[in-house]
Amino acid sequence: MVTPVRAGRLKHFLKELLMNGYFGVMRAPRAIHFGCGQRLGLGRAAALLGRRALVCTDARFAASKDMEPLLASLSRQGMKVEVFADTQPELPVDGIHACVARFRSFAPDVVVGLGGGSCMDLAKLVALLLTHKGALDTYYGEFKVPGPITPVIAMPTTAGTGSEVTPVAVVGDDARDLKVGISSPYLIPHTAICDPELTVTCPRGLTAISAADALTHAIEAFTAVQHPQTAELAMERVFVGKNLFSDQYALQAIQSIVAWLPRSIEDGNNMQARTGLMYGAVCAGLAFGIAGTAAAHAVQYPVGALTHTAHGLGVATLLPYVMAFNASHCTDALAQIASVLGITGDSVQARANATIDTIDALLQGVGIPRTLAELGVPADRLHWIAEQSMKSARLVNNNPRPLDVAGVTEIVTAAFAGTRQPMESFA
Repeated sequence: MVTPVRAGRLKHFLKELLMNGYFGVMRAPRAIHFGCGQRLGLGRAAALLGRRALVCTDARFAASKDMEPLLASLSRQGMKVEVFADTQPELPVDGIHACVARFRSFAPDVVVGLGGGSCMDLAKLVALLLTHKGALDTYYGEFKVPGPITPVIAMPTTAGTGSEVTPVAVVGDDARDLKVGISSPYLIPHTAICDPELTVTCPRGLTAISAADALTHAIEAFTAVQHPQTAELAMERVFVGKNLFSDQYALQAIQSIVAWLPRSIEDGNNMQARTGLMYGAVCAGLAFGIAGTAAAHAVQYPVGALTHTAHGLGVATLLPYVMAFNASHCTDALAQIASVLGITGDSVQARANATIDTIDALLQGVGIPRTLAELGVPADRLHWIAEQSMKSARLVNNNPRPLDVAGVTEIVTAAFAGTRQPMESFA
């Protein structure tokens, strides 16, 4: 029952939201099943969508002891099942087209992405091409997918990419220097089944890299630029920038990942820690799937192309330097992060700086490299990295501090040398 007092508070709260220009967009799967043991509900979830399921995974998971119970879950529902177990890292375009050609005649009613980000992205893109056909590059960019795709069920085996809840898939196209993204609300999976028990076998190093990727998603979403709040914004941009709903998920993600990542590294069988970490990764996916990411992701693309290092490793190495560069334009947001992490300080600026220090220390503590030099970036390629980074316009435009080649050069020079300065140096 809403009492007059509660109604008055609600009215005041809504008035404050309007007066302060709050704006929110919410995009998510139709269902998220989260918790230990939820993987065993795959069959019933898939049966709600049809009778034929294509499972996209990789050779490692297909050969694991966890695969058989999932296939049995599908079989108990009387489903016909085919398995594609040849998902490759970096998701080459040829592999996607090969999967589509192989299973087009099977005509699956649902595509299951089972594994890390590449497996889930493969499932999204196979579902896209089974529905709308044509060459994959037809859909590069934003809002190029013309309509709904074959339903996807996404089941992550790492706590990191967030692909199980996001509207984006990233591919490696040999015809282009950098990775390419396809972004559309139609790519959001129909159902996400997030079972922390599937992450127990994830090695220590991959656990750290995946979680660091998720932490970067959350921080970049929370500190993203606030775009002009027009009635058309959500129809013009897949990623709308910092907003009311993404902020809530981002703060939940940051708090949970910072709390549980070290414990997951210490003991990979700690299910409380694994659950907390996966919860943080899902929240981070919900946050950046709405708000988007920014400079750390833009810079990682050329860094990854040069060094052939993991995406999560690159964005996490860059994150403290990007935070320091941006700090003068998102001081309040960094101070809010300090609050959920229990960081205190005499001023907003002090709390903002302490937040960057805390994130930096956490990442180093779980084995993330301190500098781009440690990733193998050559000293003479920093300007090239800066120029290439600017080509990721969606990410550049989402950064809270305006970016140009000189600004990105400042970031990568600091990240190469390991010389991060307090925020007053960047004001």
